[in-house]
Amino acid sequence: MQALVDRRARLVAAMRARGGGVAVLCTSPEVERNGNSTYPYRWDSSFYYLTGFAEPEAALAIVVGPEHTETVLFCREKDEEREIWDGFRVGTAAAPERFGVDRALPIGALDEELPRLLQDAPAIYYALGASEKLDERVRLWLAAVRAQVRALVGAPKQAFDLAALVGEMRLVKDEHELRILRRGGQINASAHARAMRVTRPGMHEYEVEAELLHEYTRCGSPSPAYGSIVAGGANACVLHYRDNRDVLRDGDLLLIDAGCELDGYASDITRTFPVNGRFSAPQRELYAIVLAAQRAALDAVRPGVRFLDLHEAAVRVIAAGLIEVGLIPGPLDEAIRTGSYRRFFMHRTGHWLGMDVHDCGSYREPDEADTNGVAPSRVLRAGMVFTVEPGIYVRAADDIPQRFHNIGIRIEDDVVVTETGCEMLTGGVPSDPDEIEALMRG
Repeated sequence: MQALVDRRARLVAAMRARGGGVAVLCTSPEVERNGNSTYPYRWDSSFYYLTGFAEPEAALAIVVGPEHTETVLFCREKDEEREIWDGFRVGTAAAPERFGVDRALPIGALDEELPRLLQDAPAIYYALGASEKLDERVRLWLAAVRAQVRALVGAPKQAFDLAALVGEMRLVKDEHELRILRRGGQINASAHARAMRVTRPGMHEYEVEAELLHEYTRCGSPSPAYGSIVAGGANACVLHYRDNRDVLRDGDLLLIDAGCELDGYASDITRTFPVNGRFSAPQRELYAIVLAAQRAALDAVRPGVRFLDLHEAAVRVIAAGLIEVGLIPGPLDEAIRTGSYRRFFMHRTGHWLGMDVHDCGSYREPDEADTNGVAPSRVLRAGMVFTVEPGIYVRAADDIPQRFHNIGIRIEDDVVVTETGCEMLTGGVPSDPDEIEALMRG
């Protein structure tokens, strides 16, 4: 609980630096799947980050005045009948002590209480534009406050994006978060290694996916962090392939991009390996380029380096490799300048990772700007966590040598920036081609 209190204190300090006000954060709603069935519930990440509260139908208000601060949790009340059907509820009586808030009120009181909390507040903080429903509720709350103008009640004159404030907080992980991310990385690596061991020609992609899910559950992960990509052959050239229905063929590669969620934190690994356990010569040629690009990016990770520098390191290796195998013309600097490599490497080399697989936080340095007023790429700091994932994707085309047709390769790992470099969180599954072949033989 202390971690939650500390996080809210950091948010209070950020709000106080802007003159104070009232912050409002709602958790995710339950979503109907079909008929009487809902999707498995997953709370809003920033709400959970600040509260630790995992039930639906909840909201948090933080009031920061000149001389006082108050945190109010809105949640469902105890209901014995509903708990028989749907499970335990914390309730308003137990919530303050359990989650370290000043008081808890029924969620049904939110629309009545918020106008009171907003009276004479200089600003409101919420996720601007993230939800039409929330935008409309905020409009109604402000209208209720403004209706009291003759009673000398003032309404907030400013609105700040709460998502941006909390996103900056979430960008640098504390030691508690890193312990979870390390364990999640170990579980995910174990699942990918399991997939390598069981894959054989003639299996379906969904059979391999089932092996991943089995290992996640066996090791204590309640769910994947995102929809798994299990893409054999030409399917690997579709970056967000999701069908996972095709038969795996002898001689093809299998690209698996999959991650587990543990205690609300995501892991994200991609491995590419031969379905029959042995890389062909053209597959090895391209695989070596991607692996070298990932290693170049990883070698660049350290505090003070800009996030974009990692991508540029990977691009230089990939462009040089594509020239060497004849897929793009040289010279190297011209290929980078014109972006000809993008036909085969069209995405960035990584993304922030945390409670969301594509985690929050700006990729630009918020306190810097160039002569055109544009902020440069983010400077890396210890505690930042992200993926490093270069790739090469060669779709069949008349101007492409046939030996490279339908080869899609991506290698992705999760890292945390340390004081001297980086720590690999997902090193428990091989990426070296010889080691992959040995694991599959074993």
